[in-house]
Amino acid sequence: MSGSGAHVTVLLDKAVESLAIKTDGIYVDATFGRGGHSRRILAALGRGGRLLALDRDPQAIVAGAAIIDARFRLLHRAFGELAEVAREAGIAEIDGILFDVGVSSPQIDDGERGFSFRHDAPLDMRMDVTQGETAAQWLARAELKEITEVIKNYGEERFAFQIAKKVVAARLEQPVVTTAQFAALVRAAVRTREPGQDAATRSFQALRIHINQELRQLEIALPQALDLLKPGGRLAVISFHSLEDRIVKHFMRAQATPDALPKGLPLRADQLPPPRLCRVGKAIRPDAAEVAANPRARSAVLRVAEKL
Repeated sequence: MSGSGAHVTVLLDKAVESLAIKTDGIYVDATFGRGGHSRRILAALGRGGRLLALDRDPQAIVAGAAIIDARFRLLHRAFGELAEVAREAGIAEIDGILFDVGVSSPQIDDGERGFSFRHDAPLDMRMDVTQGETAAQWLARAELKEITEVIKNYGEERFAFQIAKKVVAARLEQPVVTTAQFAALVRAAVRTREPGQDAATRSFQALRIHINQELRQLEIALPQALDLLKPGGRLAVISFHSLEDRIVKHFMRAQATPDALPKGLPLRADQLPPPRLCRVGKAIRPDAAEVAANPRARSAVLRVAEKL
């Protein structure tokens, strides 16, 4: 990502290197975006290789039309549908899969998408604008408790209740339908904030995560990816905030740990069910040069595991 409107792929070299590309392998880019990772994977593949890419944003699908390659296929699907997509494509096993989760720079920088409080625009926030409920529609019907829980849990916002009260009171006067309206309500409710951070940042994040069910998509996609991987296949996940990274870290840790059995069972260690994953190295973060060139990369974390 980048802050200038142009999309800069985060951890490009390290992410693709972590997949340990086999020239004739089958790979999945579960979050195509603007195709930075896909192009690098294709460059590493041989003539017998294959790459399947997914994205639920129609604008990403349009951008992907620029890649003309018989080894490449891009589908308008969410990564939570990974197993179904692989089945439809006739893919039983894959050699590696990459997730680059969260919102992309083009989505943030396109004011009409409603992801950012820097633009006064319709409060949409859908990654897939062809379906589902907009943020404005959800705010119009959600109860006080539900709004509070979403902002608290997904935004880690300590003023969530006060914000929800402002929204519920304001919508009695007029619908909350623009980013500027929502941001103003949040700012009026948040009494203190860390230096340099806009008071609306956490609430916009929370609303976006909820509308797109981002954490749920990740929770259901990771087990599907593990099931599809061949032994020796790699799973690489780039996340951008603690809620996403926590899901990835806990999943990889759980799958790399042998099942715990009740005490007293007459089993030797070699008779225990083996773990399914082996974590590869430590968490990888952008170096200082990448962060200087692309400040939005600063919170990125790459975790890698290999199927046993």
